[in-house]
Parts: sequence; C-alpha cells; structure tokens
Amino acid sequence: MLNIDNLHVKLEDEGAPILKGLSLDVPAGEVHAVMGPNGSGKSTLSYVLSGRDGYEVTAGSAQMDGEDLLAMEAEERAAHGLFLAFQYPVEIPGVSNMIFLRTALNAQRKARGEPELNAAEFLKLVRAEGQKLRIDADMLKRAVNVGFSGGEKKRNEILQMAVLQPRFCILDETDSGLDVDAMKLVASGVNALRSPDRGFLVITHYQRLLDHIQPDVVHILHDGRIIKTGGPDLALKVENEGYEGLIEAAA
Repeated sequence: MLNIDNLHVKLEDEGAPILKGLSLDVPAGEVHAVMGPNGSGKSTLSYVLSGRDGYEVTAGSAQMDGEDLLAMEAEERAAHGLFLAFQYPVEIPGVSNMIFLRTALNAQRKARGEPELNAAEFLKLVRAEGQKLRIDADMLKRAVNVGFSGGEKKRNEILQMAVLQPRFCILDETDSGLDVDAMKLVASGVNALRSPDRGFLVITHYQRLLDHIQPDVVHILHDGRIIKTGGPDLALKVENEGYEGLIEAAA
C-alpha cells in the first residue's frame, strides 16, 4: 500500500539532509511502527508523506497504491486516503469541531465523486463515533482544539480519523503527553479502525503505546535511515536496552 524507496529529504532553506536514503514498505492490513532517537527524522517522514510545506525531496520516491504521493498537493493526498494525526494538533479558533469535520468529510467525498452527507446523516455518524471516544456534544460544538487538554486533542484526532475513514493512517507520536487512561482510549480507537484494506504507520518513542497497538513490524530509524527491522520483540529490546547497541551494530 505504501512504498518508499531511497527517499532523501532536506529543509528547503537549509542544505543538511534529514532523510538519507530511507526505504520502507507497508502492505495493506498491516501496522508498522517506526521508533528512533530524537533527531532521527521520524516527524520529517510524516510531514513529507502528508505534504507539509518547507521540505525538499532531493531523491527517491513515495507511492501509495502505486500512485506518486510526492506529485500530489496535500489535499489530494487526503482525498486519496492519507491521514496524519499530529504530535501537536493545531488550534483553529472560530471553527467548531462539527463544522470542521463535516466540511473535511464532504470535501473528500466530493473529490472522490461520492455524494455529500446531509446534516442529519453527518450528525448521526459523528455522534456514534464520538461516543466511542467519550467525546460529548459540548466538545463537538467547541472550536477545534481550543482550550482542549492534551488527551482531548489526541482523542479529537482519532475522531477525525474515524469520521474520514482514511485508507492509510500516519500517527506521529500520538502517545506524546497522554496519561495511561487517555492512551488506552486513543489506542482502542485506533484498533477499532484496523482492517485488511487499511494500513498504519505508527511513529513513537516508547514501547508503552505498542503494548496497546500491537504492530506487525517495527523499524528503527537513525540518522535518516532504517537501520533495523523486526517484529514486536524489537520494540521490547529497545525499551530494555536503548538504541546504542543497534546504532553501533549498524555502523
């Protein structure tokens, strides 16, 4: 589903490369975790795949379902089925969650040639999905992420994912700033979306999230490259021993 081949990336206004030949394949139906120390390029990978400005791809390719992601605008990638849950979700003052979600959903449905949902159909959908994440009607009426706690912001991201039903989901350190209960709730929302025709790329620092979102494959990213790939036991090894031994072995 996702194929990244020899990807090289740098900031547009700086010469130093961040990703230095990263290659990665995520088949449909699988959850792949990417772990690595600070500065290894994890968030850059998520930003480049989702189409954030400010990055320059100097070599390599990234495809989803055989189509060139890097040739698409950000909104085209979203309509194609790509979703990014941010490490630090942004606030959108003056725009309610309900209006934001309905606008986003209908824009994507229109881009795919699907009929838009009317107000009643959308309200039924968002209430059902919100209930699963303990998001009440008051939270849905509030401006997007304004005044939300860290846990509320992350639950709101998972609500967006549940409503939009993307085909490929990137979670950029979704566990950042969450207590144990909030993390379990977010993880249950993610697990509810796992399916044979959907892929996940879960970017995280810590094994604790992977206790709740069991990955099929774990990749270790260091200095812009994947240096080790393995099963869930690889995340446990990192938790117990750190990255130093893996980095030394790769060198």
